Amino acid sequence: MEGNRHSQKPANAYVISEYRELKRYVRAFVDGNLGLLVLLGGAGLAKTQTVRRAAKGRACILDGKVTAFELYRELWRHRNAMIVIDDVDQLCADPQAVRLLKSLCQTDDVKTVAWHSATPALDDEGIPRQFTTTSPVLIIANSWRTRDANVAALEDRAHVVSFEPSALEVHRQVAKWFKDREVLDFIREHLHLIPSPSMRHYVLASQAKAGELDWRTMLLDRWKIDVPERTRLVAKLLADPSFTTEEQRVRAFVERDGGCRATYFNQAKKLREAKRKGRSPIPGIFLPNASPGADARAPRSRKALQRV
Repeated sequence: MEGNRHSQKPANAYVISEYRELKRYVRAFVDGNLGLLVLLGGAGLAKTQTVRRAAKGRACILDGKVTAFELYRELWRHRNAMIVIDDVDQLCADPQAVRLLKSLCQTDDVKTVAWHSATPALDDEGIPRQFTTTSPVLIIANSWRTRDANVAALEDRAHVVSFEPSALEVHRQVAKWFKDREVLDFIREHLHLIPSPSMRHYVLASQAKAGELDWRTMLLDRWKIDVPERTRLVAKLLADPSFTTEEQRVRAFVERDGGCRATYFNQAKKLREAKRKGRSPIPGIFLPNASPGADARAPRSRKALQRV
């Protein structure tokens, strides 16, 4: 599921919205002050990269796609080290893995982890069926579902943080390292249109642009809006700076099966009027040809964007 809003999250989740807050929690974990941290947040928000930078190679970072047996082996090999499990959703669907996590995430300073099934591979590798560890644990997930009492026990023992930054907050962070100014400017002008921001949008758009593909339409399609298709098509054409005349937009509208010329002009007129009155059916689309004052309904947001 793409996005940074969770349809379900633990009742004890603490919502944060700024990268400086995210870094504070990660730093508290790395410094040994948090025994169990569950970090929720949409894909493409740099959660894992933030943890990697803070840990500086001192953490064992496991992909959530590991099996329960592979998890046990890695916990033995990295006992007493920081354990980070990235994308834990698949593991939480495995009862055996959840039992391991429950043991690993006890609030005691020293935890006992055990493997109760007969597995000759453990004997071959010299791994005991039970061992103790002091490893602190950080779990990263895009979404979270309380499937059973064992998963609920993890929630109860953890500091649960839901990272839900605004599109503007993500944009400010991306602007520190992203070099494609044209893509940056286009996304900045459409921030209010983005329901679920992701740093991946910037990278994908830049790649599509390098391949001479229609990267603007690709982005607008990702930011889906529940409006009639022909209305959305007209809004895209109005927002696309590659069209310099109304005649070019009309021609593109007809070629893309939006309808006839009269339909285009009717939709464009409605969009511009709605924009001027602050009741646009597609909030946040920047209309380059709108009359002065068309964006007056959000002057504070526009001013804030100019500082990015």
